[in-house]
Amino acid sequence: MQLELSGPVFEWRGPAPFYFVAVPDDGCAAIDDARSVVTYGWGMVPVTVTLGATTWTTSLWPKDDAYVVPLKAAVRRAEQIDEGDVVIVTLAVTL
Repeated sequence: MQLELSGPVFEWRGPAPFYFVAVPDDGCAAIDDARSVVTYGWGMVPVTVTLGATTWTTSLWPKDDAYVVPLKAAVRRAEQIDEGDVVIVTLAVTL
């Protein structure tokens, strides 16, 4: 399954700040359909993400009955992305 989404980059503060893009509701519904087959615990869903010219593997994090895409610092630097920027992300759920 592959999804394309766009949204603003936001910071989720913790001991170390993390940056994410939220998956819209319609994308969450499609991911929920595949979750039981691919999740490896805590509701994490493995994906391959493409943002600009950068592709990497990670997992979607469940948050408030939805999912968020974590954006690595190296990706944000390479793609010159800051908090608040609206980005287009392609997700491929992996088995």
